Amino acid sequence: MSVIPAIDTRLGRERPAPREGSQATTILALKIGGSLFSDKSVENSLDMSAIADYARMVSRLFQGHCGRLVFITGGGALGHGALRGNDGADPFGCIPLTKALADVRWSWTEALRRQGVRALPLQLGAMSVLDDDGSFSVRGDVLTKVLDSGALPVLSGDSVLDMDGRLHGISSDRVPEFLVRALDADLRVVSLTDVPGILLDGPNGKNVLAHVDPAFPERAYSALWAKSPWDSTGALKTKLDALLACASAGAECFIMRGSAQGTDYSHLFSPFGDWPDGVSCTRISSPSATA
Repeated sequence: MSVIPAIDTRLGRERPAPREGSQATTILALKIGGSLFSDKSVENSLDMSAIADYARMVSRLFQGHCGRLVFITGGGALGHGALRGNDGADPFGCIPLTKALADVRWSWTEALRRQGVRALPLQLGAMSVLDDDGSFSVRGDVLTKVLDSGALPVLSGDSVLDMDGRLHGISSDRVPEFLVRALDADLRVVSLTDVPGILLDGPNGKNVLAHVDPAFPERAYSALWAKSPWDSTGALKTKLDALLACASAGAECFIMRGSAQGTDYSHLFSPFGDWPDGVSCTRISSPSATA
């Protein structure tokens, strides 16, 4: 089984044209990383209390913004465990990932529904295939219909077929690449994780890289550190690859620390220039992106 790396600036070429008479709408894709609700070193670890807390936070964002929010869950211990030790010679070796991430999506769906959110889990592998260069060919009509109905799509990584019929394990960090192609909308991606952004002074540092221009990502890449042995994908590098690809296609992307309690995320729908002072994050966007 191979984990396909994120692609580069070709991402925007297959973005669908706006529907006749429609106006661009900004969609917020909110990803909650597995480290915030799961211990990857513990098999099948899911912190249901943390999921419930984050579901309450997501429900507050959803109120008043239905049709403009997409939720992405990380795989946590279930997703990474499903990839670990698979036979790379088997073209369907990563099929356990399909069930593992379906279970994670369902845990979030139940938690969100308990908060009154009309959530619908969707399978990435049923809406896309991988081209020869590793980019997504997508069917975005189902996703668009879910948003138009006022429901909340719940997405994750998945096992995705390539053109030769081989399955590949796709990290949840790459889901925004799918969204850039699938949605007739401006896209903002916020990836909540266990760090406040890309740290220039190491894993326990405090010096956050404030901005990354996708045309000049060298400083961001030089700040990355070795991944955890429990991580079966590319860790922060996969996230950075994917967000740079999305930013090159016009999306506005952020990496920031997630907190389910005592944090107001209502500003995530506001222009970046209107965000409260003191919000720590790494913004990944082209200079022409809306401030």
